[in-house]
Order: sequence, then C-alpha cells, then structure tokens
Amino acid sequence: MNRTEAQAWFVQLLLDKVRQDPYPSMTQLDMIEDAIPPQMIEDYLEVLIEKVADDAWPSITMLRRIQRVASELPA
Repeated sequence: MNRTEAQAWFVQLLLDKVRQDPYPSMTQLDMIEDAIPPQMIEDYLEVLIEKVADDAWPSITMLRRIQRVASELPA
C-alpha cells in the first residue's frame, strides 16, 4: 500500500462513519479535508449535502463547509 492508497482508505473509513452519524464530528470532517484525494472530493461533498438535506435546521458551520468544499471543485 502506498501513501495515496492509505489516504484513500483512511478518508473512506471516515466518510463511512460520517455518513452514519446524524451530527458528525467537526474534527473528523477536518481530518477528511486534510487527507482527501482530489478524486474523492465529490463523494465527500455529497455526504455533506445529505447531512443538511435531512436536517430541518442545518448548522451554519456545515453550510459554510459545503460552500468552501464546493468552491474547490472545477468549474
């Protein structure tokens, strides 16, 4: 396993945990963003969007995180 594969494994592990948690840890989200390979950003963004879509009153922090991650996607 090389560094890229290890980072992808780590990010996938955290993404799975975040997906299951109705109120994911900001620390885990920060860890994902520190290690995420570019090809997984779209999947991460989808998980974040699912979180706010299911919440009647999404947190401003989560909405800002989505906005920031979306701004990193190619136009």
